[in-house]
Amino acid sequence: MPAPMSSVIGIGMDSSVVPLRHGGLFLVQTTDFFYPLVEDPYMMGRITCANVLSDMYAMGVTECDNMLMLLGVSQKMSEKERDIIIPLIIRGFKDCAEENGSRVTGGQTVVNPWLTIGGVATSVCQQYEMIMPDNAVVGDVLVLTKPLGTQVAVNAHHWLEQPERWNRIKLVVSEDDVNKAYHRAMDSMARSNRNSARLMHKYNAHGSTDITGFGILGHAKNLARHQKNEISFVIHNLPCIAKMSAVAKACGNLFGLLQGISAETSGGLLIALPREQAAAYCKEIEKLEGRQAWIIGIVEKGSRTARIIDKPRIIEVPAKDKEGELW
Repeated sequence: MPAPMSSVIGIGMDSSVVPLRHGGLFLVQTTDFFYPLVEDPYMMGRITCANVLSDMYAMGVTECDNMLMLLGVSQKMSEKERDIIIPLIIRGFKDCAEENGSRVTGGQTVVNPWLTIGGVATSVCQQYEMIMPDNAVVGDVLVLTKPLGTQVAVNAHHWLEQPERWNRIKLVVSEDDVNKAYHRAMDSMARSNRNSARLMHKYNAHGSTDITGFGILGHAKNLARHQKNEISFVIHNLPCIAKMSAVAKACGNLFGLLQGISAETSGGLLIALPREQAAAYCKEIEKLEGRQAWIIGIVEKGSRTARIIDKPRIIEVPAKDKEGELW
């Protein structure tokens, strides 16, 4: 008989997990919303949907039964802007939901001062479909499934049109580098974590979280805090979108990228995996998606916290530019 889950259900996990009155079933639900951060409305819709689903995937739940979309339409937009932009955002959200085996059946649209986009994801599942996030053991390794640096890339792209800001970084990065990083960030943010979640089951993951607004260190600390065992996470490697670590350094500690506190949007999963399974997990991700995953740290005995070593290894992603290709 499965262990009772009451001790770990609730605030602190990526999704709300509620035992239903119908025997053996759980309601897994998550919600998220934010402001636009890229210029392409369709891609913004996709990124939003991928971000909402990501919290569910962090729990190992790979089947989403239903999605709702939340949309705040800015009253500052003209009628023409609304007629063009809003349908594109909705289509991007809907396409991403359908590609991930779900559907959008409703939601809410309001007019307010800001353009805001979000959603709700819901799944009814059995306990075996979930991977509880609290089972890391000493000797596990930490795997990350998407590179860091989306906030830096998006901001650097904005700065192309702000001379006083651009002057701070133009010595370490070219306009072409920034454009490429921006498109890499968009591609990464719009990419679903569903395959990563599926493979968590195959390779016996001991827990996971997705990397979003608190940066990799903030989310690693939160995951460590909820562990059953007395462990700590130690991060040695920071995979970053190419050239963005140089931009971050040129800006001082503005973003906190190398300190692990730079906010990410729709980031990758941070997963505690058995050491002997991790390399195979990363290899299969690359085979399925043509994208890398990385072993970035270890689980050692400790007081349920997380840290980044003093001089982490910065991994440039991709390691080499390919003409005409993002990755």
